[in-house]
Amino acid sequence: MAEHHARALRWALRMAWRDSRGSRRRLGLFLSAMILGLAALVAINGVGGNLRRAVDEQARRLLGADLRLERAAPFDTLDALLNTIGGRQARVIAFASMVYFPRTGHVRLASIRAVEGSWPLYGQLQTDPPEAAEQYLRADGALVERTLMEAYGVRIGDSVRVGRRSYRIVGRLLATPSESALMALAAPRVYIPRAGMDTLLLGFGSRATYAVYFRFDDRRDAEALGRRLRQQLQPLQVDVDTLEEVRADWDEALANLYRFLGLIGFIALVLGGIGVASAVHVYVQQRVDAVAVLRCLGATPAHTMAVYLWQAGMMGIGAGVAGTLLGLGLQALLPRLLAAFLPVAVPLQVEPAAIGLGLLSGPLITLLFALLPLLPVRRVTPLRALRASVDPVPNGRDLWRWGAWLLLTGGLSALAMLQAPTPVIGAGYAFGLMLVLGTLTLLARGLMHLLRRATPSRWPYVFRQGLANLYRPHNQTLVLMVVLGLGTFLVVLVLLLERSLIAQVRQADGGTRPDLVFFDVQPDQRDSLIALIEASGAPVLEAVPIVTMRLAAVNGRRIEMLQADTTARLNWAFRRAYRSSYRDHLTDTETLLAGTFTPAVPPGTAVPPVSLEEEIAAELGVTLGDTLVWNVQGIEIPTVVGSIRRVDWRRFQTNFFVLFPRGVLEEAPQMFVLLVRAGEASPHIQRAVVEAFPNVSAIDLQLILNVADEIFGQVGLVLQFMALFSVLTGVIVLLGAIAVTRVAREEETVLLKTLGASRHQVLQITAVEYGLLGGLAAIVGLLLAVGAAELLARQVFEVPPVYPLDVLGAAVLSALVLTLSIGLLGNRQVYGRPPLDILRAAG
Repeated sequence: MAEHHARALRWALRMAWRDSRGSRRRLGLFLSAMILGLAALVAINGVGGNLRRAVDEQARRLLGADLRLERAAPFDTLDALLNTIGGRQARVIAFASMVYFPRTGHVRLASIRAVEGSWPLYGQLQTDPPEAAEQYLRADGALVERTLMEAYGVRIGDSVRVGRRSYRIVGRLLATPSESALMALAAPRVYIPRAGMDTLLLGFGSRATYAVYFRFDDRRDAEALGRRLRQQLQPLQVDVDTLEEVRADWDEALANLYRFLGLIGFIALVLGGIGVASAVHVYVQQRVDAVAVLRCLGATPAHTMAVYLWQAGMMGIGAGVAGTLLGLGLQALLPRLLAAFLPVAVPLQVEPAAIGLGLLSGPLITLLFALLPLLPVRRVTPLRALRASVDPVPNGRDLWRWGAWLLLTGGLSALAMLQAPTPVIGAGYAFGLMLVLGTLTLLARGLMHLLRRATPSRWPYVFRQGLANLYRPHNQTLVLMVVLGLGTFLVVLVLLLERSLIAQVRQADGGTRPDLVFFDVQPDQRDSLIALIEASGAPVLEAVPIVTMRLAAVNGRRIEMLQADTTARLNWAFRRAYRSSYRDHLTDTETLLAGTFTPAVPPGTAVPPVSLEEEIAAELGVTLGDTLVWNVQGIEIPTVVGSIRRVDWRRFQTNFFVLFPRGVLEEAPQMFVLLVRAGEASPHIQRAVVEAFPNVSAIDLQLILNVADEIFGQVGLVLQFMALFSVLTGVIVLLGAIAVTRVAREEETVLLKTLGASRHQVLQITAVEYGLLGGLAAIVGLLLAVGAAELLARQVFEVPPVYPLDVLGAAVLSALVLTLSIGLLGNRQVYGRPPLDILRAAG
C-alpha cells in the first residue's frame, strides 16, 4: 500500500513538471504579484522584530538611566529619600519657554531642558562639535536644536536668551537618546545648565516637569526598587519609570506602527493571491483536454487533482523563496524611511520568524487561492478527449467547494489577525476586506448579467462588441474589477486619511480665529500685555483665566483614603493637576450633553455647580448631582456636578475638563491665556513681548501648521511607499490577466480582421471594454474608500473626514488611464499576426 502511494506521488510530481511546460513564463507573471506581497510581509515583520530587539537592547538609552522619578513639583522636600537611594544621579527640569536670538531677532517657543549632572546617564547627546555635549555645562552655554538654528540662521557662538538669562550657543544638538527627529520638529529643544537659570520661568502656573535619573553600577534590582518606590511615592504625585515600562510603552507604539504597515502588505498579498487564482482558472480551462486524456489512460480524479495541486504548491514554494529574498532586501530600506519616527537605531538582522512567515505563506496562500479554480478538474470526463463539446460534469451541491471557501476565509482571517494589533482588530480587517471583495465581485457579476441581457441593439458596432467582450467565455472581467477596484480603494483611503488629519490641524487658520496664543500671563501683567499687543494693531480676541487645582474628595471620599485603598488603583483623573477656568458661556467647541449650564452664581455660594467634560466624568465615575471637592492652593471648594459637556479638543482654543461659573474663582491665584489674531505682525509682537515679559510664552499657530505639514508629509511618504506595493501588484495582475486571455483574443481579432474590421476598429473595441471596466472599478473603489475613510476618521482618528476633489478626480482618471494603457498595449501586436497561424493553432 505504501509503495503504491509512493508511486502515485512520483507520477504526480513528474506529470506536474511536464504539464507545466509552455506555461511557466505566463504563470511566472502572476507569481511576481505574489512575490511582491510576500516581500512586503517579510520586510515589515523583519523590521518589527529588529525594532523590538533594538528597544530591548537600548532601553537604558531610551530612559537615559536605570530608574527615573518624575513629578510636576521640585524634589527639594524629598532630598533625604533621594540620598538614601544612592547611585549616580542627574536632574532635569523640562518646560516650554520662548527663546530669543538677539543677532537675528527671531523668537520661537522651544522645549527647554535644564540639566544638572551628567545626563544622559546612558548613551550621549549627539552634537556638533562632539565635545559640546559636555562643554555646555561647564561653560554655562547652551545646545540648540540643529533644525531651529538652520531655520533662523543662527550660528555657533551666537547667544540665545531664555527668560532673563543669555547663554552662548556652544554647539548644535543633532539627536538625543530618547526622542525622535519628528519630536524635534514639533518642539525644538534647547539644553542649558540648571545652575543659574532664570527661576521666574518656574513660577506659579508654569508647566515644568522635574525628573531625577539614577544609574546603579552595583547591579541592584532596579525593577524591584521601582515597585517599592511606586507604592511609597504615589501619594506624593511622583511617577516612577523603570526599564520594563519603557520597553512595554515602546513595544506597544512600534507594534502598532509596523502592524499597520503590515496591513498594506497583507492587502498586496491578497492581490497576488487573486492573480494566482485567475491564472489557475484560465490555465485549468486550457488544460481540460489534457486532463481528459489522463482520465482515458486510467488516472483517477484524485490523481489529476494531485497533479495541479503539486503545480500550485511548487509555484507557491518558488514565490515564497523569491518573496523572502526580496523582502530581506526591502528590510534594509524600511528603517531609512521610518528613521524620523524612531528614537533608536535599528540594526539590520535576519529575523527567523519573518523568514518562516514568508516561506510558509507562499505555498499556503497560493494553495488557498488555487484550490477553488482547481476543483473543476475533478469533474472532467474521459469523453472530453473524443468530443470537445463535452464540458465538465456539473455538481449541484459541491461540499468540496464550500470547504474550499471556508479554508480561504479562515486562512485570510488568521493572517489578518496575525498582522493586526489585536485579534479583534484583525477580524475587523478581514471582515472589511471580505466586504470590499464581495462588493466588487457582485458588481462584476451584475455587470456581466446586465450587459448580456440589456445591451442596446442600436448602438454602434464597436460599442456592442466591446461590451460583449465583458461577458464572453474566458473573460477576465471579475479579476480585473476586483484587482483594480481594490487597488483604487487602498490608495484613495490612505490619501483621504492623510488629508483629513492635515485639514483638522489647518482648522486654526481661519480669518477670525487666533493665530497667536500667549500663556503664563500673570494677573499683574495682563492689562499691560494687552495694551502692548493692541498698540501693535493686533486684536486680543479673549483673555482666559486659568486656575490650578487638585481633587480633594469625590462624593465624600477623600483622595487620601482612595489612594490608601490597595484594592483599587486610581486612574489619571484622580491624580492629575487640573487647570480649570470660569466663564458665563459655552464656546463653539463645546456641546452640552446633560444637565444645565450655570453662567454665574452669587459670590459666597456654598456649593456651586460645575460643568465636567464627558471623558473626565466617566473616568471619575460621577454624573449629575455628584459632589467634588477641589483644593485650590490650600483652600477647599465643594462643588456639585451641574452639567456634562462634550469638548472638541482638536480645535486650537482654550478647552477645559472642569468649567466653573462666574462668582467662584475670581479671587483665586490664577494666570491668563491671551488669544490674539496677529497676522503678519506676529514676529514683531512676539519679540516685543519677550523683551517686556520674559516669563510669558507664545504659541505661533501658523508655525504649528507648517510643522504639521512636514510631519504628515513624512507619514504620507511612508504610507504611500507601502501602498505602492499594492498598486504595483495590481498592475502585474492586470498584465497577467491580459496575457492569459491572449489566445482567445487572437482568435477574436482574426475573425474580426477576416470579416473586414480595421486596426482602428479593433482598438476602439478594446478601448470600450477596458474603459468601461476601468472607470466603473475605479468609481466603486473610490466610493468604498470614501465610506471606509468616513468610518476610520470618525471612529479611530476622531477627526471629521474631508474629500478633496483633486484626490478623488485624480484617482478615477489614473485608474482609467492605467487600465486603458495596459489593455491597448497588451493587444497591440495581435492584429498584425497572420490569420492562418492562429486558425491552425486553434484547430
